[in-house]
Amino acid sequence: MKKNKQSFIKKRWLVILFLTILLIIGILFPLPYYIEMPGTTENVGSMVKVDQASVVGKGSLNLTTVSMMQATGAGLIYAAATDFTDVYSKKDMMGNQSDSDYNRMNAFYMESAQNAAIYEAFKLANKPFELTYKGVYVLDVMRASSFKNVLQVADTVSGVDGKKFTSSQELMSYIKSLKVGAPISVQYTSGQGKNKSADGKTIKLADGKAGIGITLVDHTVVSSTPAVTINAGGIGGPSAGMMFTLEIYSQLTGKDLTHGKDIAGTGTIEVNGIVGRIGGIDKKVATANQNGAKVFLAPDDQITPEMKKYDKHIKTNYQEALDAAKKLKTKMKIVPIKTVQDAINYLENN
Repeated sequence: MKKNKQSFIKKRWLVILFLTILLIIGILFPLPYYIEMPGTTENVGSMVKVDQASVVGKGSLNLTTVSMMQATGAGLIYAAATDFTDVYSKKDMMGNQSDSDYNRMNAFYMESAQNAAIYEAFKLANKPFELTYKGVYVLDVMRASSFKNVLQVADTVSGVDGKKFTSSQELMSYIKSLKVGAPISVQYTSGQGKNKSADGKTIKLADGKAGIGITLVDHTVVSSTPAVTINAGGIGGPSAGMMFTLEIYSQLTGKDLTHGKDIAGTGTIEVNGIVGRIGGIDKKVATANQNGAKVFLAPDDQITPEMKKYDKHIKTNYQEALDAAKKLKTKMKIVPIKTVQDAINYLENN
C-alpha cells in the first residue's frame, strides 16, 4: 500500500510539472499576433538640424509613436485587460511581407516623409530648395501582379511605357487611364542600382481601375539652402511628417511656435501641405498625455464614401483623438488640423 501511495504521489508531481511547463510555454511562447500599444513622445527638435539655425523657444514640438510587440499568451491577457491596446494578426500587420521587408518599407516611408517635410517647410518659409523626383519606391507587389517576382522591395520605378513623370500622381493617373489587361512596360532601377525594364499587363485594382499591383511611396531627393538633416533613429513610417515640417519651419523662420508649451501631434504630409490620416491615433494621444503635452495636433481628414463602404463606423483621426482624450479624462487640448498652414496658424495665435 505504501509503495502504491508513493507511486501515486510521483505521478501527481509529474502531471503538475508537465502542466506547469505547458502553462509557461502558453504564456511566454511567441504567437502569430502583434499587440499595438502607446509608444513614445519624442522631441523632434533633437532630430532636426537646419544649418546656422538656433534653438527657438523653451517649448517643444513632439512626434508620437505606437509600440508593436509580438504577442504571447501573457501579452494577450495584458491587452485584454488594458485600454489603448489592439491585437492584429501577422497578416493584418504585414500582409505577405517578411519582417525585413516590412521594416524596409517603414524606413522608405520615413525617408519620403522627411523629404516631403523639407519641401513643404521651405515652400511655406519662402526659402530656396530643389526637389528631384526619381520615381516611386516599390514597397510590396501583389500576388496577382504580372510583375510579381520581377519587381522587388527597394526597386525604384522610374517610368512606364518609356514615359517619365514628375510625381507619383502623374504616374498612377497614366496607368489608371489604360484598360485592364493592357500590355505595359515598366522601367526601374533595382535596389543594386542597375537600370532595367520589364513587360507585363495591367490588372484590375479594388477601385475597378487598371494598375500594376504595387504598393509605393515617392522616391525624392531635396536640396536646400540652408541644408537640413533629420535623424529619427529607429523610428519608421510616414506619420511624423507634419511635426518634422513644423520644426523645420520654426528653425528656418526663427518663429517660436510653442510659446513655451510642449506640443505633440501626428499626421503625414500630402500634396499641397494636406495633413493625412494615420493609424493608432488613440495610442498616440495616450502617450502624449502621459508625457505631459498640453496640445495635441490631430489630422482632420476627409472620410470618403469608399471608406464608409469599407467601414461604416469609421471616424476622422480628429474624432478618434477626441474619443481617446475623453476616455483619458485629460485636459490636453485636441486641435483639428487639415493642412500644415492650419497648424502654423493655430500655434502662432495660441
